Amino acid sequence: MPISPELLIYGLIFVGVLVLVEGAYLTIFGKSISLNNKVSRRLEMLERGTARQDVLEQLRKEMAQHAKSRSIPLYSMLAAKAQRAAIAFSPKQLMLMMLVLAAVAFVGLTIGTASGPATNAVISAVMGIGGVYTWISIKAGKRISMIEEQLPDAIELMVRSLRVGHPFSSAIQIVAKETPDPLATEFGIIADENAYGRDVGESLKEMAERLDMQDMRFLAVAVSIQQQSGGNLAEILAGLSKVIRARFRLFRRVKAITAEAKWSGKFLSGFPVAALIFINLSDPHYYDEVAPHPWFIPGCIAVGLFLAANLFVMRVLTNIKV
Repeated sequence: MPISPELLIYGLIFVGVLVLVEGAYLTIFGKSISLNNKVSRRLEMLERGTARQDVLEQLRKEMAQHAKSRSIPLYSMLAAKAQRAAIAFSPKQLMLMMLVLAAVAFVGLTIGTASGPATNAVISAVMGIGGVYTWISIKAGKRISMIEEQLPDAIELMVRSLRVGHPFSSAIQIVAKETPDPLATEFGIIADENAYGRDVGESLKEMAERLDMQDMRFLAVAVSIQQQSGGNLAEILAGLSKVIRARFRLFRRVKAITAEAKWSGKFLSGFPVAALIFINLSDPHYYDEVAPHPWFIPGCIAVGLFLAANLFVMRVLTNIKV
């Protein structure tokens, strides 16, 4: 059975969409916004001569703009992920990028494939929206994972600062200066907000809700309780650091145990779809004899529902609460 080059073209165009998004992002905002950067983006902005108040306003605007745009129908499905990823693109820019990428994909499909305009329009729209969504999901997952790994070290740094006599606000500033991004910029915002009069506990609670991190909620609650009731904050945070590290090890163990079941479910649901696409691209007339049958469309719908149910069931079975 000859393999159609259209399948390869579809894959290359989708990869090109992801590369275009990343390239545009780094071109507009610079390499300092990359998650691989070891220097805090906030400190780089301050070193360039930007006023501290302007840096705080810019960073807060970037981190809060996506939460305010969840009412937009098309944008609502990726607003939460964009907020967790701290994407500097505004919602309007992201939606405009979806349209531009869809147009680029449509031109590429028109030139590289023999599909009709309607088919190319649908596929290009999926590529434009799906490309941006995939890119944001990757960014959000990577950023949250890095913050989770950096948080125990940051808390231990705060503990050492408190034990040598620094106030908690100074400990926050030390974390913002000594740790790499993305956690450094997050704590830098808290330090700047505290310098302008905002309560540290409120800032930590807002960051925990924005990032949707349980460990960050523990930190916010511990600080808030200590502010209201008193106590040795250094000892509290030292115990919290041990708890977070133990939870992190447990999560890794659970992830390793359930990895086989998760990938099995994805493979079992994705393989029939991939096989269907491959067959149609390799031999477009393969289903011509059975397509007119009255049970063909209901059968396809039933298979799709079973595949979706398989994903749901496997997700429920492997979703272990810790």
